[in-house]
Amino acid sequence: MLHTLMLTSLLAAANPSGHGDLTTLTVLAEIALERGDCKAAAESYAEAAPSGDAQLTRRGSEVALACEHLPAAWQSVQRWRALAPQDPVAATTYATIALKLYRIADAQAAMRTVAAGADSEAHLAELTAKLLNEAEAPEVLTALAGAIQTERASPALLTLLAGLALESHDLKRAEHYAQLALRKDSPSFETLSLSAQIYAERGDRLNATAAALAATRADPKRGACELAEVLTTLNQPDAARRELERLRAAGAAPAVETDRRLALLALQSGDLAQARRLFSELKGRDDIGETAQLYLADIAARQGNEEEALSGYRALADSSVALTARVRAAQLLFGRGRRAEALGLLDDYVAVHPESGFEMTLTKAQLLSEYGEVDFGLALLDSALARHPDHPALEYNRAVLLEKKGKVRESVELLERMIAERPEDVTLLNALGYTLADHGMRLAHAEGLIRKALIVTPDNPAVLDSLGWVRFKRGDARGAAVLLERAYTLDRDDEIAAHWGEALWKSGSRKQARQVWGAALAREPDSKPLQTMIGRFMPLGKS
Repeated sequence: MLHTLMLTSLLAAANPSGHGDLTTLTVLAEIALERGDCKAAAESYAEAAPSGDAQLTRRGSEVALACEHLPAAWQSVQRWRALAPQDPVAATTYATIALKLYRIADAQAAMRTVAAGADSEAHLAELTAKLLNEAEAPEVLTALAGAIQTERASPALLTLLAGLALESHDLKRAEHYAQLALRKDSPSFETLSLSAQIYAERGDRLNATAAALAATRADPKRGACELAEVLTTLNQPDAARRELERLRAAGAAPAVETDRRLALLALQSGDLAQARRLFSELKGRDDIGETAQLYLADIAARQGNEEEALSGYRALADSSVALTARVRAAQLLFGRGRRAEALGLLDDYVAVHPESGFEMTLTKAQLLSEYGEVDFGLALLDSALARHPDHPALEYNRAVLLEKKGKVRESVELLERMIAERPEDVTLLNALGYTLADHGMRLAHAEGLIRKALIVTPDNPAVLDSLGWVRFKRGDARGAAVLLERAYTLDRDDEIAAHWGEALWKSGSRKQARQVWGAALAREPDSKPLQTMIGRFMPLGKS
């Protein structure tokens, strides 16, 4: 430490203006990294970037990206790409940072460089997977589609586009790409399997079943459970269960795979006893054991056995599912008022995995707000914004917490400012539209924002829920119920069920509302939105 401090002092004395030569800035950046000051490191490299070479600007880009300092990352990566315009690594990093900043045209240009290189298919697949960790699927799809000539694309690339379209909740576009891939060549298992899921999401049982069976014929080993997967997506759990039991009895699929799917079906349908039995049988398996233990802890939590659940989560604290286990344990601890213990679990993880620090900040802010400590959550985000200036994810989460705090106008103003910079951002459009609708503010404008989001992601259940909710708020309960039914078909989310039931109730379909709420509550018995809604319309002892 003494050596570091002495070197810093000497460099500062030699360069009192703070704008030293490249060697000075590079050394200062590395010293900052050594002492954990990511922001200073990223900014020192960004300051050096205009005069730096490809090696220096690459280092600066990667440091700033890892530090989630997006302005500094953008400054460094622009210089790196200018110095190495055909370098696929530079193009990949450039595209990643551009998408995080919602600079989609810039990301497209970089992805064209990747597409033009050798082994472009493999590199594009790797880049797409990386981008999906950094940005939303609709943005990645727009960037990739703009970098590929569809008419010349291989079946593998078309299937990649179809998968992105499916993840972007644009089923028509997904089907279009999948059909192009199927017409290009002998259909691959991947294309047939994806087609089956697309048809299933659209509710087209006939074509979904045909594609699933074709996928099974194309690769009997990988495709053994395709039909069961399709039946599950079509919300036919009994048929899916019978198919899995048939496969297990015939030895047509590995028992561990059929049992895993049967356990998940039981859990999703609310049959916790059956799910517990099946996951207990699976927890001894090396390939799935830790995941099975995680589900067993979840089941214990749902059954009210909190100590058993906490013990299960703690046993997984250093496993392959450590982060999920720690977060769920922290939720339980927060609920029991053990705040310091909960935060300690998360902080201990970051101490061992410092690369998770940024995402953990978002997780902690959300947890704090969920358990009545919105002010602490906001303070955490404000502190993070000082280290990661103008970061879109931090600003978005800040807007969400401001609304929870009751500072609706501040939340709306922040979302509007962000939309001014990112006018096509589906997440922002939906968030602002829903916030306005939920508070009865500027309902026509709210509906316009939500409908704009639906152009990009027409089958997105969250956005359909928002549209149904704003229609309900505008007095169209029947129209809202239709939209909310579609949203719930796509994603059996408890909040969507609560909204759908209310729309049905208000439109006079009270029996159906009770059925919707009852079925949803069986799946999610601890759902606060459902409990609140049922309490409002069906107080205990009344119907």
